[in-house]
Amino acid sequence: MNQTPYCPAGKTLLKHWLLIFLVVFGIFNVLPFLAPVLMYVGWRAGGTAIYTMYSFLCHQMAQRSFFLFGPHMMLNTDQLPIQLTGDQGVDTRLLRQFRGNDELGWKVAWSDRMVYMYGGVWLAALLYGIRARFQKVRPISIPVFFVLLLPMVIDGTTHFISDLDGLTSGFRYTNEWLAALTGHVLPDDFYRGDMLGSFNSWMRLLSGITFGIAIIWLAFPYLAQTWAYSAGNEPS
Repeated sequence: MNQTPYCPAGKTLLKHWLLIFLVVFGIFNVLPFLAPVLMYVGWRAGGTAIYTMYSFLCHQMAQRSFFLFGPHMMLNTDQLPIQLTGDQGVDTRLLRQFRGNDELGWKVAWSDRMVYMYGGVWLAALLYGIRARFQKVRPISIPVFFVLLLPMVIDGTTHFISDLDGLTSGFRYTNEWLAALTGHVLPDDFYRGDMLGSFNSWMRLLSGITFGIAIIWLAFPYLAQTWAYSAGNEPS
């Protein structure tokens, strides 16, 4: 009878699948931060290559991205050397094309939402791995999964709708509704724009973390069971 050849390397990979994920996905998360470093030290070809690669995953608009090696970690549109037109398509392209300069710094190769979303997945995987060392982790229920995804759905959908009225005039840019709801008790910078510490920034952080928890805590317990079973079926 023919038997599947025993593969020690395959068994090792299955055994250490979580560590492999953390390393590979960690590199995937770090590379966007390497782009501004390469631009800063003068290797523009390397930085441009990373910007181009990650442009397929993110809008890379400058006002919603972190900047390194400049005076501010994030910049509002009025701080950028860009003359906006009021046309969403044109303005998106202009903000996407601006990668930075020596005065303002260089932007990370994907937006703050991507940093929080993919970073949340990596962090949730790390916490899952730590907990799984001490006890078996059960997958979350489907209702809990959708509840955890809800902040991302609400935040992303409302931003998309808001941007249709203009990147700097939509209801999620001004957040006048929130200012009225809270009686203007917080500084104007909290309500308006996408700067670090604003309402929009906090919502992206919150939705990114809950997104990461939802994905990892549903999928990884099943993956752990499947790959542990596969590795256990190999000849000893």
